[in-house]
Amino acid sequence: MLTKRYMPSVKHLPAIMAKIVSGTAPDKFTVNHLKSIGFAGSSERAVIPLLKDLGFLSEDGVPTQRYHDYRNPARSKQVLAEAVREAYTDLFHINAKPTDADRDAIQGVFKSKHNTTDRIAELQAMTFFAFVKLADLDHQPKKPHSEEKGKLADARDGQKDDKPPVSPPHPDVLQLRYNIEIHLPATKDIEVYNAVFKSIKEHLID
Repeated sequence: MLTKRYMPSVKHLPAIMAKIVSGTAPDKFTVNHLKSIGFAGSSERAVIPLLKDLGFLSEDGVPTQRYHDYRNPARSKQVLAEAVREAYTDLFHINAKPTDADRDAIQGVFKSKHNTTDRIAELQAMTFFAFVKLADLDHQPKKPHSEEKGKLADARDGQKDDKPPVSPPHPDVLQLRYNIEIHLPATKDIEVYNAVFKSIKEHLID
C-alpha cells in the first residue's frame, strides 16, 4: 500500500499531532475542528485525508481506536509507527528505517506508483518523512494473537514429532505355552491307554 495523499506544507504537522495527544477526541475530526484547535490554514486541511489513510479516522471523520491509542503519550510514537508502515508499506521495501539518503528512491516510487509529477512526488516524500520523524520505527508491532496461538500450536506439534512413535501393542506380544506331561501306567491293556487319551481329548483339547 502507498497513500498518494500529501500536505503542501508540513510546518504545522508536529503541532497538529501534538494537539491530538493533548486534547480531547472530537465526535468528528473536521475542518471546523482544526480551526478550533488553532489551525485555520488551507495547508493544514490536507491532514484530514491523511489521518484517514493512517487509520486514525473513519471515512466519515470519526476517530478510531488507533486515534485514541495515539492519545496515550507513552505509546503515541509506537502507534504512529504502525500506522505509517501500513499507509506507506511500499516505501519500507527500500529501507526498514528510511533516511534522507533514500529520498530520491522514495520519490521515484511515488512517481511510478501514482504517475505523479516531480513536484508532487517531492511533496509526497516530504509528507512521509514528516510522519517518520514523529514515529518510533524501532518499535516492532506485536503479532496478532491468533498468529501467536498458531505458532504455539506448531511448536507443540514439533515437540510431538520429536518423540519416538509409540507402537500399539501387538496381539502376539504375550503368548502363553503350556507343557503337559502325562505319565502313562505300565500296562499291556490297550483300553487303559484309550481311556487316558479320551479323557485328554474331552477335558484339554476340546
